[in-house]
Amino acid sequence: MIDDILLEAEEKMDKAVEVAKEDFAAIRTGRANAAMFNKIVVDYYGAPTPLQQLASFQVTEARTVLISPFDKSAMSAIEKALRDSDLGVNPSNDGNAIRIILPALTEERRKDYVKLAKTKAEDAKISIRSVRRRAKDALDKLAKDGDAGEDEVARAEKELESLTKGHVDTIDTVLSAKESELLEV
Repeated sequence: MIDDILLEAEEKMDKAVEVAKEDFAAIRTGRANAAMFNKIVVDYYGAPTPLQQLASFQVTEARTVLISPFDKSAMSAIEKALRDSDLGVNPSNDGNAIRIILPALTEERRKDYVKLAKTKAEDAKISIRSVRRRAKDALDKLAKDGDAGEDEVARAEKELESLTKGHVDTIDTVLSAKESELLEV
């Protein structure tokens, strides 16, 4: 029973780390990459659809992305979603594809992105801590109900703490890497 609680907590913490990594990938750096468009949703025939399902991406140069929609009738909806996104881009449409030229990042914009990355990291840490709290409550309930001994629960709580610390450290490592990538000119 204790092992199940710890395993479930570890899986949820791993998921929180993965979500944080995806969020970091969506934050724009000086170079173009397809992951920047992961969070963009297009209104496709009245249904919110992820951009990845509607088009293919090609990074032609360091700051240029070519988006080729599978359905040409969705071109204007994709263009509108890109304009409304927080990427700060102005897409140009040539009838077959949408070309995005990413402007060079200013120092102020880089600092804004670092703040955004720190916010996403803090959200992930909060998520990890709430998983820890729920697991600790479940362990305390086991001890209170007499389903597990106090020594076993104490050992499990120490293991839970080390799991939490490891995952929080992973978030910090990924954040510092993203921060240095953002501030690199």
